[in-house]
Amino acid sequence: MLQYLILAYDGTDTEALERRMKARSLHFETARELKQHNRFITGGAILGDNGKMIGSMMVVQFETEDALLYWMKNEPYITGDVWQSIEVKPFKVADINTGL
Repeated sequence: MLQYLILAYDGTDTEALERRMKARSLHFETARELKQHNRFITGGAILGDNGKMIGSMMVVQFETEDALLYWMKNEPYITGDVWQSIEVKPFKVADINTGL
């Protein structure tokens, strides 16, 4: 499977947090679906200096890049205009048991 690091930052406008909170339950539902299908490895909120959520980090895995792109087209934080800046990087989770 292909693994990816997703770094996504919310908008900085006055409605940014409201958009995040509005899409949050659906975002979590989507993440739970990914987890059930062995696609979600880890993730969470990126916090600003004031401790408030300003973005997200996820490590996900898919069989193909097309599957990743399909997920991105349907991710609630993307469709809900929460994430304004998204960086996707190829990634490999370290297997600390074997050193690979």
